[in-house]
Amino acid sequence: MKKRYTGGRNSAGGVALYGLLIALAFIFSYIEAMIPMPVPVPGVKLGLANLVNVVGLYTVGVAGTAAVALVRIVLVGFTFGNPASMMYALSGGCLSLAVMILAKKSGWFEKTGVSILGGIFHNIGQLAMAAYVTQTAGVFTYLPVLLVTGVVTGGVIGLLGGLVVERITPILRNL
Repeated sequence: MKKRYTGGRNSAGGVALYGLLIALAFIFSYIEAMIPMPVPVPGVKLGLANLVNVVGLYTVGVAGTAAVALVRIVLVGFTFGNPASMMYALSGGCLSLAVMILAKKSGWFEKTGVSILGGIFHNIGQLAMAAYVTQTAGVFTYLPVLLVTGVVTGGVIGLLGGLVVERITPILRNL
C-alpha cells in the first residue's frame, strides 16, 4: 500500500501542502473563468481545478482532497460567483469527486480514466441540479455535448495529473 502524505510529524508541512492545493485550485478556477469558451453550450469548461482533485486523490487521499475541493468551491463561489453558481458547483463537484473516489478504489481505472469519469459526472451533477431548479428535463439536451467535452477535458487533465503525481510523489515522501 502506498503511503500518502498527510503531514506526518511535521503538521506545519501538512498545513502548507493543503494551503498550496487550495491556492492552486483557486487560481485554476480564476484562470478558467477568464478563458472564453467558443462553444454555444452553457457549462462547457476546461476543468482546470479538477487537476488538483486528481493530484490530491493520489497524494493526500480522499479526506484531504474532499476538504480542498469543498473549500475551493466555497471560496470561488463567494469571490467570483453567487449562491446559484455555488449550488451548481457543489452538485457537480460532489458527484464528480464521489465517482472519482469509487473509480480509483475499484482499481479498474488509471489516473486518466478517473479524471475522465470526474469530468463526465461533474457535468451530469450540474445538469441534474439544473433540472431540479428549472423543474424540466429539457436541460439534458445538452448532455451529449457535455459528455464529449467531459471526456476530452477529463482526459487532458488526467494525463497532466498523472505527470504531476509522478513528479511530486518522491518530493512528498522526503518531507
